[in-house]
Amino acid sequence: MQKTVLITGANRGLGLEFSRQYAEAGWRVITACRQPKAAHALQKLADEYSSLQIEVLDVGDFAQIDALSEKLAEETIDVLLNNAGVYGDKAEHSFGQLDYQAWAHTLAINTLAPIKMAEAFLPQLENGKSKLIVNVSSLMGSLTDNTSGGSLLYRSSKAGLNAAMKSLSLDLRPKSIGILILHPGWVKTDMGGENALIEVEESVSGMIEQIKVFSLDKTGMFIRYDGGLVPW
Repeated sequence: MQKTVLITGANRGLGLEFSRQYAEAGWRVITACRQPKAAHALQKLADEYSSLQIEVLDVGDFAQIDALSEKLAEETIDVLLNNAGVYGDKAEHSFGQLDYQAWAHTLAINTLAPIKMAEAFLPQLENGKSKLIVNVSSLMGSLTDNTSGGSLLYRSSKAGLNAAMKSLSLDLRPKSIGILILHPGWVKTDMGGENALIEVEESVSGMIEQIKVFSLDKTGMFIRYDGGLVPW
């Protein structure tokens, strides 16, 4: 039976590559992004793969999340892939000149929205076979790994995501719903920049492999794209 994945932030970078690789693997792919009409690469994928559909979604608008869940109420979702994210930090707004409005926005997108997605799409996940919530986090959310400081907005938002998802993994385990927290590596995307170490294709294929081999005994773990454990 064909499995279904719902991917947020699917218009570029990791989200776009997730969409491509899952469509190529024969999955039904529901993609979501803020401005589908401007997402030309994603539109091209939809033209190539009939199993891929595009939905409008700004994950910062929780009413939109509820509306999309209602629209997809009859769907069965195997994997909910929380990929949408923002960096938030700017050099001109470091400590001493912090932009607290930008911080609140970063937390809303990176921390609160994935929890809201899980909450809104829980019924569709319960009807799925894989029953897995996947979160694209970052090594920058690791307290242990932080030896350089800086990036207060992004670090705190990803650490918050990790903490919330770790807790949710315990809450949802009785329903056999798993939580996977992934570090994609330092990837050559708009956010990662040209100095990053790995290509998008390598990162995503690695993360998809971790999703494929996931079992409930791994729920709540923080794992690298290549399978290594990330310190909290």
